[in-house]
Amino acid sequence: MRSGSIAFLSTTLPSYTSPVNLKTLRSSAVVVATPLGRRLSLLRNFRIPQTGSKVNKISPGHNLFSVTTTRTLTRVSASSMASSFSPEKARVPPAIDTPIPPISKFKIGLCQLSVTADKERNIAHARVAIEEAAEKGAKLVLLPEIWNSPYSNDSFPVYAEDIDAGKDSSPSTAMLSEAARSLKITIVGGSIPERCGDKLYNTCCVFDTDGNLIAKHRKIHLFDINIPGKITFEESKTLTAGETPTVVDTDVGRIGIGICYDIRFQELAMLYAARGAHLLCYPGAFNMTTGPLHWELLQRARAVDNQLYVATCSPARDAESGGYVAWGHSTLVGPFGEVLATTEHDEATIISEIDYSLMDLRRTNLPLQKQRRGDLYNLVDVQRFNSQ
Repeated sequence: MRSGSIAFLSTTLPSYTSPVNLKTLRSSAVVVATPLGRRLSLLRNFRIPQTGSKVNKISPGHNLFSVTTTRTLTRVSASSMASSFSPEKARVPPAIDTPIPPISKFKIGLCQLSVTADKERNIAHARVAIEEAAEKGAKLVLLPEIWNSPYSNDSFPVYAEDIDAGKDSSPSTAMLSEAARSLKITIVGGSIPERCGDKLYNTCCVFDTDGNLIAKHRKIHLFDINIPGKITFEESKTLTAGETPTVVDTDVGRIGIGICYDIRFQELAMLYAARGAHLLCYPGAFNMTTGPLHWELLQRARAVDNQLYVATCSPARDAESGGYVAWGHSTLVGPFGEVLATTEHDEATIISEIDYSLMDLRRTNLPLQKQRRGDLYNLVDVQRFNSQ
């Protein structure tokens, strides 16, 4: 086609409910060149014709085009549309039905903690905050990312604990276990640096109401970024990436775990939703550059995309130490993307209510699960797929 010309295709429109045969469309198309003035006018005024209508030549003096439809568009029911869209194939393997939670309504506590270079102080301080949250009725308590250590590559090897070796080798998780048992609460224990052999991980431990370690999530996506003039940080200089997504059944429902940077990857949240999670917990420490822009945005996006609850917990901001400065703003987001509770950057404990019945309501009102286009795309849960 010559430069400056615009072409239109004249062909029979495909049925609404059947896929377009692109080869047939190309072979049956008629390309008609038109004067430039007419082309621009036509572009501004062009409308897709309604069923049964006919577009004739606009002017007998110019070679324009006509379009006719040969099939009648019929009203398709939601159930038949879902059938033709194959929503069950949008998740491979198919999504697991969200289980009925052991409890439908409960209080969650988000403990936004100040963190110092004194590890013993950090552990004792976290214990006090957990107790205060439990006294206020929290059945689930979430701690921040790296709450027992300064957030730095220099500190991770020094403060790291061998979690698998038990109490004496991991005083931080020993405290969490004892607190969960004595207070009869579920604890998503933020994260701490973990030593396993010659490797270091950024690890979140989950404890049940008997104090048992029921899940351990190692941060999957490491925080390696470079924003010139703002912030440069490479966790991979000292830490190793985790290899396993983590979903755990607790006394307060099925929880998917991510750590900070993990929240940026929507595939992980989608995978957790497909495994039946009610709640996603992300201990995190966004910085002063990305925090104002993305922290709340990402939480609300993960919640509204998957129609479930999202809870985050950050360390309190410490601008005086000269080290990493956290944004703060620990938050609970509901399944419609609404911010249910949040705080500023100072140390604080948030107590808020989770009501799982709202998930059912939102999913009924906006049935995304039934409208996914499994005929066009899918998300593969590699771990589940390989285990079949």
